[in-house]
Amino acid sequence: MSTWLWLIPGSPFVGALTIALLGGRLPAARLPWFACAAAGISALTVAAAWLGGAAQEPLRQTLYIWLAVDGWQPSVGFTLDRLALVMVTVVSGVGFLIHVYSVAFMDKEAEQRRYYFYMNLFLAGMLVLVLADNLLLLYFGWEMVGLCSFALIGFWYRDPVKAAAGRKAFTVTRIGDTALAIAIFLLFVQFGTLSFDVLFPLGEGDWEGATAVALLILVGALGKSAQLPLQVWLPDAMAGPSPVSALIHAATMVTAGVYLIARTHPLFELAPGVQWTVAAIGVLTIVYGASCALAQHDIKRVLAYSTVSQIGYMFLALGCGAYALALFHLATHACFKALLFLSAGTLIHSAGGEHHIGRLGELNAGSRTVQLCFLVGAASLAAVPFFTAGFYSKDAILTAAWVAPVGGLLWLFAALGALLTGVYIFRVYLTVFHRSAEPLLRPRGRLPTPIAVPLLLLAALSLSVGFLEFPEGSGGPHTWSTWLESELDLAKHPEHHTTRVLQALSALMAVAGIALAFPLVRRERAGKSLPWQSFLQTGWRFDALYARLFVQPYHRTASALARWVEQGLIEAGLNGLTRGFWVMAAGLRRGVEFGSVERGLTFLVVGLQRGHAMLSATQNGLLSRYAVSVTTGTLALLGFWLFWPWGG
Repeated sequence: MSTWLWLIPGSPFVGALTIALLGGRLPAARLPWFACAAAGISALTVAAAWLGGAAQEPLRQTLYIWLAVDGWQPSVGFTLDRLALVMVTVVSGVGFLIHVYSVAFMDKEAEQRRYYFYMNLFLAGMLVLVLADNLLLLYFGWEMVGLCSFALIGFWYRDPVKAAAGRKAFTVTRIGDTALAIAIFLLFVQFGTLSFDVLFPLGEGDWEGATAVALLILVGALGKSAQLPLQVWLPDAMAGPSPVSALIHAATMVTAGVYLIARTHPLFELAPGVQWTVAAIGVLTIVYGASCALAQHDIKRVLAYSTVSQIGYMFLALGCGAYALALFHLATHACFKALLFLSAGTLIHSAGGEHHIGRLGELNAGSRTVQLCFLVGAASLAAVPFFTAGFYSKDAILTAAWVAPVGGLLWLFAALGALLTGVYIFRVYLTVFHRSAEPLLRPRGRLPTPIAVPLLLLAALSLSVGFLEFPEGSGGPHTWSTWLESELDLAKHPEHHTTRVLQALSALMAVAGIALAFPLVRRERAGKSLPWQSFLQTGWRFDALYARLFVQPYHRTASALARWVEQGLIEAGLNGLTRGFWVMAAGLRRGVEFGSVERGLTFLVVGLQRGHAMLSATQNGLLSRYAVSVTTGTLALLGFWLFWPWGG
């Protein structure tokens, strides 16, 4: 089985390459299904890995040595251990369902070739990130998903708002990407390797640089996973198509930071202060995201802030050392949040692009299937006790927080987030689907099969995935959180009676949150707004703060520098040179009649003037032309440097 590991990321990568090179020759109706087949082969290979024993023993494959520099030979190699197995199952499985959903959702889109190219390429990059057996290859996948995310968020780039959302996501995540790159450099300088198998045993002893490297990795994770203070890009990223929101911003890319910390957890254990910071950021983000979701009227922005909050639970688990529970909640969250995004996308599509939850309720656009699927997703997100997957994963994290240092405070913040989660998601459900003058369930037209099947499968997983068990030799079946703990070996558990009390309190929070949603909806229908409505709706005004601190000073500085370069250097220099030649020509004219010399100088001056005019004409503000000019100049310089010795 290990010889086929390359198929997991390789299949969608080949799919993307084929769409790019030969997509124009494929019939338009078959192109979406070709992309689905590429994603499906990846998911089938993961299923075969489960059957082939990857749940018991890691599978490894080295394709080739990437490069060799002074004894350092990083490879293009993959490792499928239990941690990676959970992630590739989520990424390939949910990714395949979202590809199928896109067939009907994007069928009227004119630029499907570009859409499916980036969807396949994103899936390949995410799978490379997860399977990589060294940090260099992981970073390659990390950057690939960042690039594809930028392209997919700004897919409708002709709309300036959507194009700006893509640029914002790319810019903010660059902060984290830069920090991660510096961390990789420091690790290589210290240990001379980037292989996971070699690196982290070296890091088990005392190392004074562990805190700095762990902090840098944390910043990288914060950027990708949209956690405080780098969370501002995710709500605006809802500008992309709904399947993109489901794939990138619910199930895959935003969880890359969680996977990164879990994969590098030995470093964080060497820096307990940084690990505590992970937990603190997690609980603050839980409350931040949940409180902001309460005040949103755009259905996708509610789900975006919900994603920010739910990833906060994963960071809380990571900070408490419960890495297995973080992966457990990652998997359940991928199912119910993808279900919610796809259900919301179907609603928006059937309502002609309407996003406002109040108007969606008035339009009465939801079919019975969509309503039931959204209800299942909402119940699992709110952690309705005992029959939803979200309850088991979230309750386990609350329990782990209780036994951590200052666990009472962590638990209190996390429990408040659980209460607010029930309020905001059932506020959306009641506003959109439950009108007092109409029955709760209303039949509508039949959904297309490519939309209905992924919704129903994700709904089933949102209810059942918390009950999965795995064989563990003679020890009998294990829940998959304990199955993961056997490899990560870090979670602490309170006494049995304490666990029961905490579970009851967690269930009470979920039920209380749902109950509070009813008076909140009645209050909004009466025209009354929430306290601090504007503050919460603008995401605690983080965008305004960052604009004042960073964006506006940057624009002022860049504009001043551009004016100085254009006017002070280019224009002044050319004008001075031109005037100098005119003076020289005039002097020669008054002195001796030089004939051809004078005419030559006059021709030179006229040429300089025309060159100056042409240079000024190139300052047209078109970034694409600037890029062509820079690229052409770079190639010319490289060609001169490479071939000049031969010409000499």
